[in-house]
Amino acid sequence: MRNVNIILFNGFETLDAFGPVEILGRLTEEFSLRFFSREGGIVLSSQKVSVVTEPFSRLEEQGGILLIPGGDGTRSLVKDSGYVADLRRFAEKSEFILTVCTGSILFSKTGMLDGKRATSNKRAFKWTSIESPAVGWVKKARWIKDGTIYTSSGISAGMDMALAFVADTVGYDTAKRQSIEIEYDWQEDSERDPFAELWP
Repeated sequence: MRNVNIILFNGFETLDAFGPVEILGRLTEEFSLRFFSREGGIVLSSQKVSVVTEPFSRLEEQGGILLIPGGDGTRSLVKDSGYVADLRRFAEKSEFILTVCTGSILFSKTGMLDGKRATSNKRAFKWTSIESPAVGWVKKARWIKDGTIYTSSGISAGMDMALAFVADTVGYDTAKRQSIEIEYDWQEDSERDPFAELWP
């Protein structure tokens, strides 16, 4: 059983978090989900969905999976050195890191993506090189796996990434079965990204 530690903040994108949560949360024998924010308590998504979270002070265990969504809230957090330091501390203890959308830009500020390949939301792609030029940003990718770090493109791509992660860690048949049960057309080819050409 692996803990999935989901980092939330005001202004996170709902599907960024809950697309992967739907997939990982269905596998109750493999994953246990917990939600964290800096202070704990209620956090609001960009769509005003309320989520009760635990404070960062409770996220101290070794191992597990760190899931970082994107959303409008990342715009200010990339400038918050204390918050970024917390993310790095948690990531260093994690077995895997999964990011969705602009969550990869926020995570890149830890320096742990430097020299690695990663992707992010195509509508915000110019922002990636501004914030973290040492990262090998890949525009045309639904998701990227580099070592134990998975990054994904905009919003629904997090579900493709989560299914790929399940395939890698639990097994392809389990991932495929999950995609069928939730009636989701899983994009299994990470390099097939029809949305990359839509944004300059």
